[in-house]
Amino acid sequence: MAAFVTRYASAFLDVVTAAKLDTTAIDRQLADFLATWEGSHELREFFVNPAIRAAQKVSILDKLNAKLGMQRELRNLIAVLIDNARIGAVAEVGAAYRQLLQEKLGIHPAEIVTARALGTEERDALLAEIGKLAGGRVEATFKQDKSILGGTVVRIGSTVYDGSLRGRLQRLREELAG
Repeated sequence: MAAFVTRYASAFLDVVTAAKLDTTAIDRQLADFLATWEGSHELREFFVNPAIRAAQKVSILDKLNAKLGMQRELRNLIAVLIDNARIGAVAEVGAAYRQLLQEKLGIHPAEIVTARALGTEERDALLAEIGKLAGGRVEATFKQDKSILGGTVVRIGSTVYDGSLRGRLQRLREELAG
């Protein structure tokens, strides 16, 4: 990730925090813009084309914003990216902003892998326990992988908690071999 990405994301987080904006609404609006961005090759080509003046690009942004209804601060972030010829990194800036926001709110992203689908009660109980491990709230993505045979593998940042049957068998194999 380029250094400028973090600077833009950090500055945007400062603006959102100072203005006491609804971060959920901002996140939804950012997701809407990024979905439009990813969904239209022509739009991306237009915005990153250096032969087109920034003023024209901002004019198109404002027309697009009439449909998307982004808050002024988010629209301004995108306009600044356009003015500074950094609009091609808008998705990276958005991802960095989300990561910084989660850190500020004490939310830990986690990936949870199970051998079978979990019911709502099982997910909630697991999330509560993982929250205790992480020392805060957890925002988890769930995946299924039958190859772990049973149990759960949890990744929080760079830390992996392997409570899978496959992991236990591997540790037992290593103990017996040693």
